[in-house]
Amino acid sequence: MTPLPYEPRAILGRREMVELPELALRLACKIDTGARTSALHAERIELIEDNGDQWVEFDTWTGDDGSARRRFRMPFYDRRRVRSSNGHITWRHVIRTPMELGEMCWDIELTLVDRSRMRHPMLLGRRAMRRMLVAPGASFLHGAP
Repeated sequence: MTPLPYEPRAILGRREMVELPELALRLACKIDTGARTSALHAERIELIEDNGDQWVEFDTWTGDDGSARRRFRMPFYDRRRVRSSNGHITWRHVIRTPMELGEMCWDIELTLVDRSRMRHPMLLGRRAMRRMLVAPGASFLHGAP
């Protein structure tokens, strides 16, 4: 077997609990090596310009049945063309924010999309998992839900 070209930072399960401290959210996240970009559930997405700066306003929730939706305002980072798993192409707004997973913390890019029909409000894609290994038979290796 060929050795890995890097030392992995961590091993992730197919689902993990993550925190987005700037949004004060703790949520279950699906780990998806097939997705390039990470995604966060968002509704009522609006691009706002204020004093020459661009912001994205959106509603989201943690995915818990009892949790209320909350409105957020984040700096607009980018707009990307994304192909979904069913082949449908859409343009999505992107925010950049720190993410905590276990004892690790790093900045990630999140596209905003309606994931209300999905089991998990957040999907972690390959760009956010650099130098990570995924154990598809395990879940919540970095903290229980």
